[in-house]
Amino acid sequence: MIHNQIDTQPVIETERFDLRPVRPSDAGLIALHAGDARVAQTTGTIPHPLPPGWTEGYIARVRAPDRTEDAWVIDATRAGGAEVLGLVLLKHVDDDVREIGFWVAPQFWNTGIATEAVAALVAANPSKCRAHFATVFQGNAASARVLTNTGFQYVGDAEGFCVARGVTLPTWTYCRKGD
Repeated sequence: MIHNQIDTQPVIETERFDLRPVRPSDAGLIALHAGDARVAQTTGTIPHPLPPGWTEGYIARVRAPDRTEDAWVIDATRAGGAEVLGLVLLKHVDDDVREIGFWVAPQFWNTGIATEAVAALVAANPSKCRAHFATVFQGNAASARVLTNTGFQYVGDAEGFCVARGVTLPTWTYCRKGD
């Protein structure tokens, strides 16, 4: 079920949690989880260690009216769980194409949270896009499984820079066309 927010970014409900827009009050928990090297090193954009103000700056960017990325907190408080399990996001690539990204706090790994979050976001398709792309660093089999388990197809290899590691790494690229 989707409920519209004032800022046009919907809240998306699943059985176990809600995907909701990021709030300034999420800064502490996002910093705690994103600041974990195991999380940062699976993303291209999270530095490690997190510099002062990074989390607040990220939240301001994804809440800005002219944002180029929509981010949702995976929030399980409705079901009696943690307020921030991780994030799932859509980067604006083109008018009808988005790149999906996600991370989950290590204590929630291997619980199906990422798969459920990605599946819910793609099914809701809040941007009404015709295709979603995703890239994972080669060797990150868990994230690759999340994508294939949610209908993404492998389309090729590329390279991407990992800020936390300070290196360019080989990646796998996936695509899911709209239903």
